[in-house]
Amino acid sequence: MPDDITYGSYLKLDALLNAQEPTTGQHDETLFIIVHHVTELWMKQIVHELEAAIRFIDAGETDPAQKCLARVCAIQALSTQSWGVLSTMTPPDYLSFRDALGGGSGFQSYQFRTLEYLLGLKDARHLKTHEATPEHHANLKASLESPSLYDAALKRLAARGVAVPAAALDRDWSQPYAANDAVEEAWLQVYRNPEKFWDLYELAEKLVDLEDAFQVWRFRHVKTVERIIGRKRGTGGTSGVDYLITGLDKRCFPELWSLRTKL
Repeated sequence: MPDDITYGSYLKLDALLNAQEPTTGQHDETLFIIVHHVTELWMKQIVHELEAAIRFIDAGETDPAQKCLARVCAIQALSTQSWGVLSTMTPPDYLSFRDALGGGSGFQSYQFRTLEYLLGLKDARHLKTHEATPEHHANLKASLESPSLYDAALKRLAARGVAVPAAALDRDWSQPYAANDAVEEAWLQVYRNPEKFWDLYELAEKLVDLEDAFQVWRFRHVKTVERIIGRKRGTGGTSGVDYLITGLDKRCFPELWSLRTKL
């Protein structure tokens, strides 16, 4: 290692620690900024891991893919705890600087939309939010139009000789995935014969772990926002808690949940 590299220079700490710029002088604004900065950093790592997992699954390497997914679950658990830190901020604390946010909203997070697209929660309407930033818009569009993590898993399922309907393997990747009885039956074969399909069985359970952790994160987000602003409209024009609640009904890997009733 070159002698002129230090802990601070390697990590670019000056840039990182100077990125928090409260505008109101209110004590809790710093907490708000730091929690969201940390969340965005963790989302960057999650996107990195999910993209790698998709590549591994495409190559038939399910073991390293599972390591990536396990890491994502660990990050999600840590991110969920951050809502508890933010919840130490009371409604008056938040209202003391809320106007400084203007139209800024987590709804506009480019990385969160990328994460959703990688998980298969495709919605082209979110592209419009990022038209003003061509690089982000192009990258997000590419994620929208590419196979998701679940699409990769279904292709691996078919490659292992399990009958997967063509409609699930050759479709418009920009459209949200719709649950399919034949896909459920394909996964049931795996769950009824774990010894034969151990790689797929383990991968499926990692996907369930992932969605479970993601939904817990979503729930804690909802409750934190409700605790701080109640049912007020959110910044950026969203309906606030009512909008966030809709995310709790979204399924990334529907057949991996529905098949459990039939085992």
